[in-house]
Amino acid sequence: MPTFTTYDGTELAYRTRGEGEPLVCLAGGPMRDAAYLGDLGGLTAHRTLVLLDARGTGASAEPADPGTYRCDRQVGDVEALRAHLGLDRMDLLGHSAGGNLATLYAAAHPGRIRSLVLVTSAARALGVTSTDEEWDAAAEVFADRPWYPEARVALDATGPDTPLSRVCEVAAPFAYGRWDEAAREHAATSHRRTRWEAAGAYHGEGAYDPAATRRALAAPVLVLAGEHDPGPTPAKAAEAAALFPSAELAVQPGAGHHPWMDDPDAFARTVATFLDPAVRTVTVDGVRLAHRVTGPEDAPPVVLVHGRGENSTTWAEVAADLAADHRVYALDLRGHGFSDRRPGGYGFDAFRDEIGGFLKALGLTGATVVAHSMGAAAAYLLARDEPGLVGRLVLEEPPVFFPLDPPRPAAERPEGPLGFDWEIVPATDAQLNDPDPDWRDRLASITAPTLILAGGPTSHVPQDRLSWLAARIPGARLATIDAGHLVHTARPDEFLSLVREFGL
Repeated sequence: MPTFTTYDGTELAYRTRGEGEPLVCLAGGPMRDAAYLGDLGGLTAHRTLVLLDARGTGASAEPADPGTYRCDRQVGDVEALRAHLGLDRMDLLGHSAGGNLATLYAAAHPGRIRSLVLVTSAARALGVTSTDEEWDAAAEVFADRPWYPEARVALDATGPDTPLSRVCEVAAPFAYGRWDEAAREHAATSHRRTRWEAAGAYHGEGAYDPAATRRALAAPVLVLAGEHDPGPTPAKAAEAAALFPSAELAVQPGAGHHPWMDDPDAFARTVATFLDPAVRTVTVDGVRLAHRVTGPEDAPPVVLVHGRGENSTTWAEVAADLAADHRVYALDLRGHGFSDRRPGGYGFDAFRDEIGGFLKALGLTGATVVAHSMGAAAAYLLARDEPGLVGRLVLEEPPVFFPLDPPRPAAERPEGPLGFDWEIVPATDAQLNDPDPDWRDRLASITAPTLILAGGPTSHVPQDRLSWLAARIPGARLATIDAGHLVHTARPDEFLSLVREFGL
């Protein structure tokens, strides 16, 4: 493991995992070896995690002065790591008690922080605390779990003189949304990797000056809470978030104190979205939709909508070109990319409503909508049902809603992680096999000038159906680029030429 020397001569160790820009991560416990953070639910696909072993934990050396285990005395360790990494400004994540250290560092070195992520973080550094009574009341959410009676009895048997290690051991089931085998192993390993004799000093007297800390905070922060975490509860997390000048609060459904264990994909998506400066979010009907925005703010708006299994990045080359003279919004539909997953809530009609809600939420009435495949079908349904909402329409290889004969067989999920929710596939296949007949009707209601782009004979979309569609949308133009189904990625120059010729 790489090491560096901190301000008092103590040699500290860290490990790196993943790829992308660095994200410095501070472990909780307090005083726990950072190995328990793992890959933070797959966040390593988006960032290089720099996992610091706090002094006296993991591979880091013990300090000569045990008093330096106190939280505020470790701020210098974080600064020494930043300097060692050669970072002018950094993104910093703190979990649980590590969130206090991250907060103190952000207050002490505001010019060195680009963004701050506090994960189920105790907010003593801000003066936000919880009572035992509040913790007990919140823990009742687990009352129907089979492990609860035994765990409750063990927890009630603890008192002021019970060693911290024992309290944390019996409280472990309450720290996970699911107390399954993986959670049990994670809890046991984490317990063994905690330096308990140092943990008691971490929050020692004099560690925090909440008023001074609050005055010094400037960085944008994501405060991520677990819905079922007894401490801090979502309400306490909201209280802490309100003390930052620029804060986003996210509550992960069903999660406990280690949200990356309960739903790794949801956790990684939430954090990666916040850390990516190119990504913004808007909530439509309770669904958080991620989107990328480029181009001049006062330029005509264009909304790019991807197909099934894709996301906003599929439009990178097209968006870069259009952004020269348009304000470009590349959307991640629900279940795709960085947007929320909504099992049971997928279908062409849901995507239609979502695109409409997105346009309304951002004040984009009259925007040009450029859409591919599944997204294109949802877009023309929207233009039909709300004709005043879409200004111009570019439909690349949209399915046309005739029953498939033979029907598509049930698809098997590929092995490994996916960048989208697999439930979208059976849900939309069922609609393609037996579509709502109304989706083929009233196409003459579409008033937006429409360009339909076909991919030619190598596409799986029947090209005669695209001709049928063009004949039923008033004034629609049909053009073919012999590129297959993914015209905008296979032949971007020709795609853009036709789109520009269409009037963009």
